[in-house]
Amino acid sequence: MNCEACHLKELEVEHFEIREVLRCILHTVVFHRALGLVRPKDIDSELFEITYVQCGDAELEKKIDEKIDQFIGWVEKHPNKKSQICLSFYEVVKAKQAAWFGNKIERSYWEQWYINLNVVNSKAHSNKSNHTKVVVVPGERALEERSMRRAALEQALRDVLFQIINFVNEKKDHIPPVPNVEGVTFPYEITIPSSSDSSFGMDMFKRMLQTGHPTMLS
Repeated sequence: MNCEACHLKELEVEHFEIREVLRCILHTVVFHRALGLVRPKDIDSELFEITYVQCGDAELEKKIDEKIDQFIGWVEKHPNKKSQICLSFYEVVKAKQAAWFGNKIERSYWEQWYINLNVVNSKAHSNKSNHTKVVVVPGERALEERSMRRAALEQALRDVLFQIINFVNEKKDHIPPVPNVEGVTFPYEITIPSSSDSSFGMDMFKRMLQTGHPTMLS
């Protein structure tokens, strides 16, 4: 099956912004792959002047938050590294019968979203500036620079949301028939870097982490 991939624009975030940014992006993508049995819920971002839509399913929200928690834990162990999260949608297919295992169940991926984050340490940046022969930035100027950085991130996040919307509007032929399963959205999985990953790249997708039963939203 043809698997479409969307590589979202990289976002530079601070540690405390990770959760809100990922919630906004992941829920936006999942909502656009909802199966229709949803109660859309508008969510006003806690950090940005942005409103996004959730599917209104408590179990889905829980699973997304669990993956975000895992990712934040990885970031804390691997500071100052660029990182990538992959949200994949797939079909469950039966492969050819194996000689001793019977029918093997496989996943046929038809769409993958790559979320790219560059997590920066604001304390590290401030420490670097303290070691230079530059006059200490006054409080008002520091607040102004922080406000400008937040505005830039907000605009970049808006760009990512528009990128998502443009992709789902332009790429439709690869979407499979609606599966005959109970669930809010198409079967999906969220992949984060594993603790054994020492570098940033495609290797992380060979060791996909799965939580619970990704074929169903139970």
